[in-house]
Amino acid sequence: SGVAWNESHHCRLLAGLVPDQFQMCRRNLEVMHSITKSVCQKTFADMRWNCSSVQRAPSFGPDLLKGTRESAFVYALAAAAVTHSIAQACTSGELPLCSCGSIPSEVPGADFRWGGCGDNLRYGLQLGAAFADSPLKSSKLGTQALKAMNLHNNAVGRQVLSDSLDTKCKCHGVSGSCSVKTCWKGLPDLDEIASDLKSKYLAAIKVAHRLVGSRKQLIPKEMDVRPVKETDLVYLINSPDYCTLNLHLGSLGTQDRQCNKTSLGSDGCNLMCCGRGYNAYTEEVVERCHCKYHWCCYVVCKKCQRKVERYVCK
Repeated sequence: SGVAWNESHHCRLLAGLVPDQFQMCRRNLEVMHSITKSVCQKTFADMRWNCSSVQRAPSFGPDLLKGTRESAFVYALAAAAVTHSIAQACTSGELPLCSCGSIPSEVPGADFRWGGCGDNLRYGLQLGAAFADSPLKSSKLGTQALKAMNLHNNAVGRQVLSDSLDTKCKCHGVSGSCSVKTCWKGLPDLDEIASDLKSKYLAAIKVAHRLVGSRKQLIPKEMDVRPVKETDLVYLINSPDYCTLNLHLGSLGTQDRQCNKTSLGSDGCNLMCCGRGYNAYTEEVVERCHCKYHWCCYVVCKKCQRKVERYVCK
């Protein structure tokens, strides 16, 4: 399928890996698709497309093999995920040829000093780009337009990750006074990266792969759309509407999907159910209740049952 992040032979394409790195590459491949899948499903739980297309990764559904908006998101998230994993593997000591990220060049503030062990984003970007991009460059499968799109979206995923690198601090001092802070540069959870990429997914630009001067480039299909930026997700063809079951198009439909009766957003029953209506049912849920704090130092709760009304699409 050409999916860089879940085919173990792609680890062999990376020149210069020592045995420990190769094993780390193999180990991460085994979990990378499950990480990407779970983050994707969480991010799109309120949409008609809820990442159902990645259920059987690396055997993607048809909608992710033809250059849709959804495949743009999945490639970008996968590229960000592998870079994120490598950067943090350096920090945790899993890789022999890298360690903590370098001390930031910016001058620390009066109230903190640089220290700790920052995520090694530089090494993550270097190895992550080779890992995600080299199979696309070497594969003979797929059109040149699709390869160009996937390479572009891989780069967008890594750029969003780079932009997310932030200063994290730990306080030191008597009784937690924070008289001194030690700070380092760290990456957020992948959930945050996925949320940023979802915004770019919603604003993705439909493109064509055309000759501009002496080489082909991805340019907007519509004449009145601004030029594509390095931070824009791009796609080649329109997606199915995901309303009804159509395995040929890669749509599982929204029948029996849970919806929110009061919401006007994408999770609302009107949009989620594509105007087909919905069924209501009652469910009993067990929750913790009447919690009391006991000195010292534990909390005791009772279990309460209550009925909740749910709605699912027809």
